[in-house]
Amino acid sequence: MGVIVALLILISWIGHLLFTLQNQPIAPQDPWFWIHLAIQIWLFTGLFITAHDAMHGTVAKSKIMNSFLGVTSSMLYAGLWYPMLKKKHYLHHQHPATGQDPDYSVANQYFLVWWFRFMKQYITIWQILIMASLFNLGLLWFSQQQLLIFWIVPSILSTFQLFYFGTFRPHRMPHDTISAPHFARSQKRNHLWAMLSCYFFGYHLEHHASPGTPWWQLYRIKR
Repeated sequence: MGVIVALLILISWIGHLLFTLQNQPIAPQDPWFWIHLAIQIWLFTGLFITAHDAMHGTVAKSKIMNSFLGVTSSMLYAGLWYPMLKKKHYLHHQHPATGQDPDYSVANQYFLVWWFRFMKQYITIWQILIMASLFNLGLLWFSQQQLLIFWIVPSILSTFQLFYFGTFRPHRMPHDTISAPHFARSQKRNHLWAMLSCYFFGYHLEHHASPGTPWWQLYRIKR
């Protein structure tokens, strides 16, 4: 089932991206412009969530298939190097909300400051070169404005969605006995909102307590 879910997200992402690039005018007065933009942001988030589940080995029983889908999803998301993501994500689970957690900010927890520090952990020169190459390749078929609005902007905005629901909201101070030992909290039980907001990633305490549960089954163990 995990492979089917992953492929559904991958196919939806590429299908919707191509559809908007080919058919949706850049017209802020058109409600469909904003609807397609929101959908593409959400699908970008789904790409990263798929890569994230692959890091926990929950996408496919086959290690080769699991890694393949993880590499593919992280590369399509933003040219991210999957082995690096996996290594740092393991550190996040081993040392959540501490100085050893690469996703955490001990010194400053203002949203934008923390987000910037979070992004610095994963941006590399190779990633920039890969994305620049893909962007220039895309110019063979689409305009610069189309690529910026429907590909680059949704990718960047999805990082705020992932950061808010997957790092800032669940792991920020204060830490209390409820969030120990994972130092994570969850959003209130609302499966529809949890799915729309970040693929049940807001059920973050449940994820840390059961990292082997795929995102699409987290609602079942919500406390």
